[in-house]
Amino acid sequence: MAYELTGKIKLIQDPKTFDSGFTKREMVVIVEDGKYPQEINLEFVQDKVSLLESLHAGQEVTVTFDIRGREYNGRYFNNLQGWKVEVLGDNAGTPGEEAPFPTPSDFGEDDIPF
Repeated sequence: MAYELTGKIKLIQDPKTFDSGFTKREMVVIVEDGKYPQEINLEFVQDKVSLLESLHAGQEVTVTFDIRGREYNGRYFNNLQGWKVEVLGDNAGTPGEEAPFPTPSDFGEDDIPF
């Protein structure tokens, strides 16, 4: 069963490739939920990792995902596994466009970022 959420991208992690050849990449999306926004971590695996290539922080997106669960040593874990990303509105941007949030590289050696 597929689920969807809409929010603003907070960050996109670098891809991780394991010795087995398995590759995953995670993205955090901020979803407005009443008084307290929720920061939702979604993972993209194998060929779906490429869906995040043209995205950047600050974009408004709708992500379609599946909920995956497993048991390990008597504990249960859930993952949100994304398989479709749609950029909303005029914020589609272009690949490589600078993120709207400052990063440490945005500041010179003598600059204070606050």
